[in-house]
This record gives sequence, structure tokens and C-alpha cells, in this order.
Amino acid sequence: MEIHVVAAFPNLLSSALNDSILKRAQAKNLVSFHFHDIRDYTTDKHHQVDDYGYGGGPGMILKPEPIFRCLEDIYEKFDLKGTPVTLMSAAGEVYTQKKAIEYSLREKMVLLCGHYKGIDERVITTWVGEEISIGDYILTGGEIAAMVIIDSVVRLLPGAISDIDSAETDSFQSGLLDHPHYTRPAEFKGLKVPDVLLSGNHADIDNWRLQQSLQRTRQQRPDLYEKYNLMY
Repeated sequence: MEIHVVAAFPNLLSSALNDSILKRAQAKNLVSFHFHDIRDYTTDKHHQVDDYGYGGGPGMILKPEPIFRCLEDIYEKFDLKGTPVTLMSAAGEVYTQKKAIEYSLREKMVLLCGHYKGIDERVITTWVGEEISIGDYILTGGEIAAMVIIDSVVRLLPGAISDIDSAETDSFQSGLLDHPHYTRPAEFKGLKVPDVLLSGNHADIDNWRLQQSLQRTRQQRPDLYEKYNLMY
């Protein structure tokens, strides 16, 4: 997979991408990351990427010229024709595990990170194919949101994690929250692992885990529980 990030502050992502699963995925040639600093596409001596918005009001707006130049350049250089630009945006579709799975099937991605108050609308109408929000809150910029997208997608690539069954049983994969987990020792400070998990009866264990997932989802995410009931 080839992931391109277009941003005003791409260095915010570099340290996180060089550790743990993301580092191993790169070492295995499962994914490559390409960071494109829009400041490199400015023409003034101050490398200005933002300006005041027309009509007044607080906040600065990312200028269209350097973003256009950047996207035009990388789409030609990396043969990205047909690859949609995904904008990190509070106005976008709320990101879900289902979307992460969909993205993990792509060969190439282009993530465009907003910053400051917003991004010139002409960039959106000309280039952006989809807008994604990671939640109903505001970040300083889209770089952190892009990191969330990248991490959730790359871990789903075949070979990225050693035990793919672990990913397939994560919360949200089935529409439910994950069940409780326990490891050794079987008793710790008077707290015991449920007997069913020590029984060796896999049918009983599977049923216990399902019931725990249902109970946890009903209590902690009634919205997900309602959707699950409608599906099944």
C-alpha cells in the first residue's frame, strides 16, 4: 500500500510511523509513506501557506495555490490518477472500523490535512473526493486525524500483525465491543479469572464471550447495541 500525506506540518507524523506495527509493516514492504509539505510549494520567501479569510472573522485559512501545486505534482510523479483525495474534515463522514476495512483494500491513498481555521473551498471542490472526521471534536490540524486513519488501516494489511485473528476479533469488527480479556496468573490479589475460561470447553467460552460483548455494548454503547439488534 502507498500512502501519501499532504500537510502543513507533516513532521507531526514521522515519529509515530517509525515504531511498533507501523515500523514493521514498512520493513516488510507492506506499506510506504510519502510526506508532502505544502510549504515546499510556496513561492514567497516566507513560505506562507495561510492567509486571512475573505469576509472577515477570526482564524487563518490555508491558501489554495501551494496545495494545488502539490497535488498536481504528486499525482503526476506517483501516478495517482483515479486515487481520491481524502480530506481530514470536521464536516466529513464519521470514521468507523468498516471504513478502515474499506481503506485497507486500496492500493494507494492520499490524505489531505487541513490546519488553522480551514482550507480554501476551491481546493475541496476541485480535488477532494471524500471527507472524513474521526469524531465530533476539533483538533489543531488534520495531521493527528491522518495518523489515526493510517494506524487503523495499516494494522489490517495482511502480514502487518502476526496474529490476524486478533484484528478480526477487535471491538467494532462484529458491530459489538470486545469481551473482557484475562492472562496469567489465574488469581491475582484475590481476583480470579472466570472459571469458564479455564474449562477448555471452547463452545462455552465462545458463548461467554458473546454474552459479555452483548452486555458490555448494551451498557457502554447503547447506540451500537441498537444497531446490532437491527442487523440480527
